[in-house]
Amino acid sequence: MKKLRILLADDHEIVRAGVRQLVEKQPAWEVCGEASDGRGAVALAEKLKPDVVVLDMSMPQLGGLEAARQIKRALPATEILIFTGEASELIIHEVFKTGARSYILKTDLNTHLVAAIHALAEHKNYYTDRISEVVFARYLNGTSGAGQDKSEGLTPRERQIVQLLAEGKSNKETAAILSISIKTVETHRATTMRKLRLASFAELMRYAVRNRIVEA
Repeated sequence: MKKLRILLADDHEIVRAGVRQLVEKQPAWEVCGEASDGRGAVALAEKLKPDVVVLDMSMPQLGGLEAARQIKRALPATEILIFTGEASELIIHEVFKTGARSYILKTDLNTHLVAAIHALAEHKNYYTDRISEVVFARYLNGTSGAGQDKSEGLTPRERQIVQLLAEGKSNKETAAILSISIKTVETHRATTMRKLRLASFAELMRYAVRNRIVEA
């Protein structure tokens, strides 16, 4: 019987260990790889081609949302579960726009992770009651949700550069991490600020926090 191959991505070893323990209790499942940041998660996913990727939403270098977008673009058949510490309508909306089929709060992982992965293995969505309440309240109230995130107009590279700069990296450090020139970083930064109509670097940092590109 073919094993279900699962990739884990979280910047905290203790969290990965806990998730790995839950996964490895299932006889037909295996952890095929682990990543400690979003860029590593994308690279490993493209290399290992797992059946399911379990991603933390807040990771250094590349956040879970952008990592999920890139993984789904490269591997449409791979299913993604994103977990985080916060349940807001805006975040849920953004999670499901990436193509992820499940979104679980960290406090619910022990209870729901196994059931969620079972659903994803069959290419089905999985919502906990807490997430469902937020999702369906939006439709019951006749609201369209907070889906007007200006970051949709940014390219993946621009979002990546915004995250690195917001994490405190310099233009030089960002260029080294992404293997591009400092001039390219500066060009992307200027283009991003023009697209978002931001007048200062401080406004760009506030934008990154507001749109959950980095944590405050």
